[in-house]
Parts: sequence; C-alpha cells; structure tokens
Amino acid sequence: MTHPYFGKARHPRVLAHRGLVTAAGGDSGVWENTAAAFAAAHAAGAEYIETDCRVTADGDVVLFHDETLARLTGDPRRVDEVGTNELTRLFSDHGGLLTVADALDSFPTARFNIDVKTEAAVEPLGPILVDHTHRVLVTSFSDARRRAAVAAVMRAGASMRPATSAGSGTIAALRGLSSIRVSPARLLRDIDALQIPERRGRLRVLTPALLRVAHRRGVEVHLWTVNDPIEMRRLIRLGVDGIVSDRADVALKALEAI
Repeated sequence: MTHPYFGKARHPRVLAHRGLVTAAGGDSGVWENTAAAFAAAHAAGAEYIETDCRVTADGDVVLFHDETLARLTGDPRRVDEVGTNELTRLFSDHGGLLTVADALDSFPTARFNIDVKTEAAVEPLGPILVDHTHRVLVTSFSDARRRAAVAAVMRAGASMRPATSAGSGTIAALRGLSSIRVSPARLLRDIDALQIPERRGRLRVLTPALLRVAHRRGVEVHLWTVNDPIEMRRLIRLGVDGIVSDRADVALKALEAI
C-alpha cells in the first residue's frame, strides 16, 4: 500500500533540494536549509522539501548538511561543536536556522525528506517525528542508521512508520541483483523509494532493470540532483517518479505538462 507521504500529491514528484535558493536569494545571502529557502520552495509550489539533519553541541537536531561550518562560514568547527544559540546567530542574516521541530511547525503542509547525517540525531528524532510520520520520509546513506531512526520513531509511539528510502548498501545490492542470491522482495521490505544519482563515476546506477524491480514492488525511484529541465523531462520519460533539484521552481514548470 502506498505510504501517505505520497498520497494526494503531484506525480512526478519534485523535491526541493535543501529548499530553494534562487539567484536573487543567493545574492541576498540566503543559505540552503534555512527558513527563507524553505519558504521560497513553498511559495514556488513545491510539496516536498529535501533536507538534512545534524545535532548541535546542545543536542538540538538542526537542519544542516555538512559535517562542519567551513563551506558556509569558513569556520572549520563541526556542527556538533557549536551551540544552538551561536548557530542561530550565524544564520540570522542568511535565512534563519531551523530545527527539525521548527520546520515541521512552520511548514505544516510540507512533506519533508530528512537525511539523517549522524548517529547522534537518531534517538532525538523519535519524539520529534512521532506525530508527523504521514508527511516525513527518513533516509540515510547508511541503511543501519536509517533503520535505527525509523525504529526510534516507532519507540516514541508513532501510529505508523515514516516513509523511508534505501541506503547505499541496499541500492548497491539491487544494482547487482543478477550476481547475488537475494530476492528484491527482501531487499525492498519497508522501502518506499530509491533515491539515487543517474551515475556514480563510470557506474550507471539508474538502469531499466532497477526501475522494473522497484516498480514491481511499488517503490518509487527519485533522481538527484537534477537542475537541467531537458534532463528532468528525459528522466521522467524513462520512468523515474521524482526529481530532486536545487531549482524546484524550474522543475515544477518543466514537469507540469508531463
């Protein structure tokens, strides 16, 4: 049965990668994964926001992609070495820091695709997500971390599990299915989506066989990160269910006629 995360929403999906930062927003100093970037994605019509979470020195689960502050601020400290108040000040002129709880409260109609970047975020996420599992997809490159995060949500008393997408190990196994003795049904148990690049180096990750296996099991396939509208339309015509894009506004226009 299709998870409510996908119900009553456009298909093909457009997932706003870390929100939406347009040229104008970038010129004004807006950063990714901020309240301003999420508001821009929402205003453009994006129903899905892809984001990432880490834990501050105070134990708060905040939306931040990188392990350190270096790329955004030039500060080499790790996110978990910085207090929440200091991080809030750093973000104050760049769109506004969000905790996971803030994002869920501030954007009550948005559906969130949350990449759990660190083990420290797993347990705190449980009670934060417990009342929002109908509109949250939990993912991680680590299958073990993804499963642990889902388990934490269920231990917190959720009435249903959040949606989830496969980690790197599951995707690699599916990609090499012809050479291993593991059934797709076992690999895709409790998996709602495969979120993958078209290629990784020389390896083609997206293949017709992978699409067939996923769709046979009712699992969606989402491609990241695609910003060219011609490429978006090509991928959707191949059978892909969703596009993760830095330019959700462009993607929504490119795919509205498909």
